[in-house]
This record gives sequence, C-alpha cells and structure tokens, in this order.
Amino acid sequence: MSATDSDAPEWRATAEVFAEAAAIMHRLRAPGGCPWDRKQTFDSIRKYTLEETYEVFDAIERRDWTELKDELGDLLLQILFYAEMAAEEGHFTIKDVIEGLNRKLVRRHPHVFGEGAAAAAGNSATGLSVDNIDAAQVLRNWDEIKTREQAQKTRPEGRLEAIPRSMPALAEAAKLGSKAAKAGFDWPDTSGLLEKLREETAELETEIKAGEQARKRAEQELGDLLFTAVNLARHLKVDPELALRDTNARFRSRFRAMERESGRPLEELSPNELEALWADAKRQEGSA
Repeated sequence: MSATDSDAPEWRATAEVFAEAAAIMHRLRAPGGCPWDRKQTFDSIRKYTLEETYEVFDAIERRDWTELKDELGDLLLQILFYAEMAAEEGHFTIKDVIEGLNRKLVRRHPHVFGEGAAAAAGNSATGLSVDNIDAAQVLRNWDEIKTREQAQKTRPEGRLEAIPRSMPALAEAAKLGSKAAKAGFDWPDTSGLLEKLREETAELETEIKAGEQARKRAEQELGDLLFTAVNLARHLKVDPELALRDTNARFRSRFRAMERESGRPLEELSPNELEALWADAKRQEGSA
C-alpha cells in the first residue's frame, strides 16, 4: 500500500512523528528511563485505557475538537505502552500491530483495494458483491470475511469464550446476546423482551420484599433485569452504553437546574419540594 503522490509528503511526516512517539515510549521503558513507566505492567495500566476511552467519548459528545485531539493522543499512548511491553517480552512489536491492521483493512475492503489485493492480504471469502455496493453490502461483506477468518482459527471451547470478560458490562452483555442470537437463541421480537422485563421486575420485587436474607438473590435478579434491558436495546438497534450516557447527561443537566433554582441547599428540602424542582427542570429542558 502506498499513498497517492499528492498525499505522500504528509504521510511521510506522519510516519516520522509516529516513529518518534514509539522511540520515546521505548526510552521511557528502557534502563535509565522513567521509574513510573518502567514499573507498569499490562494489568496496572488497564484502568487507564478504559478511562482514556471514556474521555475520548466525552470529547466527541461535547464536540470539543481541541480536547479530542489531546484525548486521542492519550489513547494512542496506551497502545504504544502495551506494544512496548509486549516487545520486551518477545510477543510482538508496534510494527507487527500496524502491519496486522493494514492487512485486515485491505482484506476486508475488496471493493476498495481490489479482490487481488484483498486475497494477497489473506481474504479467503470469494463470490462477494464488490462493484458499486452500498454501506449495507459493505457491512455484509465485512461480516462474511470476518466469519471466514475466524473459521480458520482454532475455535475456543464454547462460542461465547471469544468475548472477553474484561469488557464493560453493558458492552459484554450486548455482545453475548448478539452471539447467542446468531445460534438462534433469541427473542423473536421486542414484545417477548418487554414481557421478560416485567417478569424480571416482578422477581426482583419478590426478593426485595424478602429482606436482607435475600440480598444476593436480589442482586442476581437485578442483573437479570439489566441483561434483558440490554437485549431489548439490541433489538431496537440502540447502543445501550450510549443511551445510558445520554441519560446521565440529562440527569446532570436537570440536577444542575434544581441546584440553580432552589433558594436553599437541596438537603434542606422535603421530598415533595425536590420532586417539584425535578419536574420543573424537565419542563425547562423540554422547552429549550
């Protein structure tokens, strides 16, 4: 793969600064480098990777392009960190990571790079529509190529084992439901899921009424309720993580309005007064 002649100078400059970033990371981890960076492990920086990912989401949602540029840099740092540690242990290098990504992009886009280039990059899927296709066909091709790739790999015991337990719980639940659905284990439509939500809610109410001795069962029933809600989101083609983040943002906005409109600290107000403030904040939001 090569850039067009007009783009070549820019991509060369990009390659140079990327190489510089990788070299800086190597220096930080090398003897005589940064004591904190040298002390880190795969496990110790995982939490920072998750934090940086959410900070990227936040900058996108706020359309803060300056902040997004900085947050993407922080996220890239995590990738450089993992690759450097992997190289130290002899697993792979950042070069291997990028080469693997390049091959994947080419083999999964035969409609862009040509079937010959895609095949050379490892695409074993043949007979796909590649001429003048729309976004929906691109996605179908991508899934078919990915399926062929996975079939060539050693299948782990159980098809759900390929979904990492380390994912955020909402994302993991969505992946589990989607994978099970491909095996035919799914609700046929949203009406079944709505009924399941009512069922799970009733079971949760039963355990709550049982008191403290049923605390663990109540926790499990609440988990079942959340899992069902995530599957309902999948059927509605709604990303549950983004839906909840939007709700969180609305809650923040309404709560700020309550604090702003109240003449006293919220702690001094009665439940009825708090409810009235909340209702007023919702009305203001609707009229904004």
